Amino acid sequence: MKYSIIVPVFNRPDEVDELLESLLSQEEKDFEVIIVEDGSQVPCKKVCDKYADRLDLHYYYKENSGPGQSRNYGAERAKGDYLLILDSDVVLPKGYIRAVSEELNREPADAFGGPDCAHESFTDTQKAISYSMTSFFTTGGIRGGKKKLDKFYPRSFNMGIRRDVYQELGGFSKMRFGEDIDFSIRIFKAGKRCRLFPEAWVWHKRRTDFRKFWKQVYNSGIARINLYKKYPDSLKLVHLLPMVFTVGTTCLLLLILSGLFLLCIPILNIIGSLLVMIGLMPLLLYSIIICVDSTMQNNSLKIGLLSIAAAFIQLTGYGCGFISAWWKRCVWGMDEFSAYEKNFYK
Repeated sequence: MKYSIIVPVFNRPDEVDELLESLLSQEEKDFEVIIVEDGSQVPCKKVCDKYADRLDLHYYYKENSGPGQSRNYGAERAKGDYLLILDSDVVLPKGYIRAVSEELNREPADAFGGPDCAHESFTDTQKAISYSMTSFFTTGGIRGGKKKLDKFYPRSFNMGIRRDVYQELGGFSKMRFGEDIDFSIRIFKAGKRCRLFPEAWVWHKRRTDFRKFWKQVYNSGIARINLYKKYPDSLKLVHLLPMVFTVGTTCLLLLILSGLFLLCIPILNIIGSLLVMIGLMPLLLYSIIICVDSTMQNNSLKIGLLSIAAAFIQLTGYGCGFISAWWKRCVWGMDEFSAYEKNFYK
């Protein structure tokens, strides 16, 4: 068997249904599917039973241990030459596995990953979040864009790796956040061939509202400091930009508030107006860039406007998580688990 598709699941039966449905339509059929239920209170067993006679499908239930250890659990039971690691909230176009095979035939790779995008059925908020997570103006292209500020590291929502390499490296670590980037770093450090497969893309639902999105990116900021503590050379300039953006935005807002206060004092009206203008201009300019770019990509002004909110939430959420983790781990010297003891999923 060529591929083993491994999907960790936590309380997502509806998403699993959509993912399995998309696997039925794949043009290339040489794969098995391994669903690992990670201690869910709302299991997807009944959903998997619907597809048992149409897919080479294996369902396992285990106690909750997080997505990384659930992927390892599935990998231990896999038979394929390559492991395809997917999140439960992705949907595959019918040519996904064919695209992976074509890339491997063109040039061998020990590990690889693909980009993601929004499906036309996604809500406008989901499309705005998808834009924010994939745009060069927000992530620097490090999630699979054509323009990049750093090399591409496969993410666990859409990652592939040779099974023997997975076993050699010991799979995913027990890191609380950022375990997929940790794995990618170890792949590179081991001298393995790792590439972006641009045509092996997925539709990725991500979070359904901005509150959940904030929590996700806040945790990503935490993960970056955890990775820095483990691999000091992994911290690059591009990873500092959200923190700089957060501090800069805070300073600009304080400048605007100071200007508004001075506007209430007649003798200081001119100074107040100047401060408000200086504070507003960078924020407005960035908002216009985001809005125009997203509107053109999505053919929707509404999504363009929502993308402004998504971009600010992404960058400031990540920046706040980064600063919080830096303070706890680098200043106070707390370890990873004493600093973040809450359950990952809640």
